[in-house]
Amino acid sequence: MNEQKARLFLNIRKSGSSDPKILKAMESIPREKFISNTFIDRSFEDIALPIECGQTVSQPSLVALMTDQLEIPKRSKVLEIGAGSGFQAAVLSKLASRVYSIERHSTLVTSARERLTRLNISNVTIILGDGFLGYENQAPFDRIILTAAVEEIPKFLINQLKTDGIMLLPVGLPNEEQTLLKVVKKKENLDIQEIMNVRFVQMLEGISKDDS
Repeated sequence: MNEQKARLFLNIRKSGSSDPKILKAMESIPREKFISNTFIDRSFEDIALPIECGQTVSQPSLVALMTDQLEIPKRSKVLEIGAGSGFQAAVLSKLASRVYSIERHSTLVTSARERLTRLNISNVTIILGDGFLGYENQAPFDRIILTAAVEEIPKFLINQLKTDGIMLLPVGLPNEEQTLLKVVKKKENLDIQEIMNVRFVQMLEGISKDDS
């Protein structure tokens, strides 16, 4: 197991992030706790793995890369769209003051909350809601990250981002390769940078009525 973990973190340093703060954060979060028993023996592989509700937990090197690109300040408030298993939020919790994560599947909300509680992570709030609406109660946010793909940059979420804040999101059409975009909100415009090609599940509107 230790050898597998060492190989994983070597891969994360090469293709994800070499930032010591991010590596330390990821090492402190046991990925195996966010994966179903069916795939527990693959938790140290650098691959995406399926979870409930047809969703996935992203590959660790991509979690590291996206976290790196967010450039999270020490004292900051982060909004995540798509809590999924709660793994990305757990990593963010080690770098930000507060993390709010929106999830449309009640099954995932419950399990993510339970995992975070067991790990004594208290600065993450998982909310059942529509990701396209963000979380206006706590806006504006220093950083926003989307872990599901959208067809275009959601203006509603941009409005919840602070000036000079960063949003990271996969953009592309359903069933096609997407582009990971880094968006910096300026006073007059958006500074948009293409990071890499990615493949995420598509983001859907509303709260799911079917968690099967």
